[in-house]
Amino acid sequence: MIALIQRVTEARVVVDGETVGAIDRGILALVGVQKGDTEADGQRLLERLLGYRIFPDATGRMNLALRDIDGGLLLVPQFTLAADTRKGLRPGFSSAAPPETGQALFEHLLRSARAAWPRVATGRFGADMQVHLINDGPVTFWLQAGPSGEKP
Repeated sequence: MIALIQRVTEARVVVDGETVGAIDRGILALVGVQKGDTEADGQRLLERLLGYRIFPDATGRMNLALRDIDGGLLLVPQFTLAADTRKGLRPGFSSAAPPETGQALFEHLLRSARAAWPRVATGRFGADMQVHLINDGPVTFWLQAGPSGEKP
């Protein structure tokens, strides 16, 4: 699984003019699912999302995690993160998980996140979403867990 994470002061997802998920200070995570990803990969990704130290401490160093600042987590399914962009001028999606698998693994990640953390919001799988955010820093990182990334 892939997560492009951004430290935000606020973020929200709008579908058909309705806000379906919103957070204040925290992490916006755009999540892509690749072929071969498993629920265990989602668990490892969640551990990293909650524990990744990207928030400043009293000295301004990135030493605090989402858990430390009591922040929000906005999970947004992002199919295009699984694209192969190494060649040509058009992305290929052969490395992406099939939609049914992607949705099942994203929903498992969401359920696990809600069980582990009280402030979790989400986008809508398969929907045309508008994501509004204020990136704090800007601070953006690419996290990966699974067949093409870090093993749990």
